[in-house]
Amino acid sequence: MAELKTKVTDASVNEFLDSIPDETKRKDTYLLFKMMQEATKTEARMWGDSIIGFGDYHYVGKSGREGDWFLAGLSPRKQTLTLYMLSGWEQHDELLAKLGKHSLGKGCLYIKRLADVDMTILNKLIVEAVERAKKQAQEDAKIQAKSNK
Repeated sequence: MAELKTKVTDASVNEFLDSIPDETKRKDTYLLFKMMQEATKTEARMWGDSIIGFGDYHYVGKSGREGDWFLAGLSPRKQTLTLYMLSGWEQHDELLAKLGKHSLGKGCLYIKRLADVDMTILNKLIVEAVERAKKQAQEDAKIQAKSNK
């Protein structure tokens, strides 16, 4: 089975944040950073060279694939600010309808700039996604413990 290429590194999160060339994107990323740190209550670490991850857990996928990942993450990509969360956004249709300009991927929320969205709604989505990720991590840990017996 292929191993994930994106792994936690020793790179400095602050140096990465400070290196974002576009001032608006840098300010937006700092704000998202603070929101995610508060929601996860964990320190941020770099995953690969462009993803800031918060918390971590060992997962077991439905296929049996296992790996380590973060509870929540973000990356200031060229086109969008990308928020990495577990899938399940469909549970939040009402909030997403009020969020503002965004798009979704399986586990990602894409926003061009924070000025395009309602920050109160975004914060609520982040908090709920983190709670969902924590519950999933607990379930995965139980499955892993059972399979190790």
